[in-house]
Amino acid sequence: MARIHGVPPERAGWLAWLAYRYSKRKLGKIAEPIAVAAHHPAILCGTGAFEVALERSHRLDPKLKTLAAIEAAAMVGCPFCLDIGSAIGRTHGISEQQLRELARYRDSTAFSELEKLVIAYAEAMSRTPLDVPDELFAELRRRFDDAQIVELTAEIAWENYRARFNYALDIPVQGFSKGECALPVSAA
Repeated sequence: MARIHGVPPERAGWLAWLAYRYSKRKLGKIAEPIAVAAHHPAILCGTGAFEVALERSHRLDPKLKTLAAIEAAAMVGCPFCLDIGSAIGRTHGISEQQLRELARYRDSTAFSELEKLVIAYAEAMSRTPLDVPDELFAELRRRFDDAQIVELTAEIAWENYRARFNYALDIPVQGFSKGECALPVSAA
């Protein structure tokens, strides 16, 4: 159970009501982080705006963005994020094998070289302290244009926000993933 209970739908203000409706349409249920954030409408509004901006950004392959987000969630160890990320990943073509082998992506044949590069960038950005080697960034520049790098970086940074928010508030798994889930880096 989360450390802070979500705002029930019957007590939700108009902004939370809109967010709940959106969540139900996209996910089939109200995502617990949305219900918890509903306690603070300005935070709910800001996070919602950034979520929509990332969702509507299409300069980068959604599979690559999702792999990066799942790796960031795995680095933080957020169970909720790994659950929902694994479910969303399937819709973007991430295989069960890739979810199983994400923690050992460097040695896995389940990932292309480009996918491994993106995962390595997510890993570097999600370390504490953060460390993105110049060589890694130079390789990203060879493969992506500036707008794509900005989108990828924003996706990873945002997943770090989501994962740390959800983990700190002990937001539980909601059963979005009906198959394999990526494992936290510490468990793998």
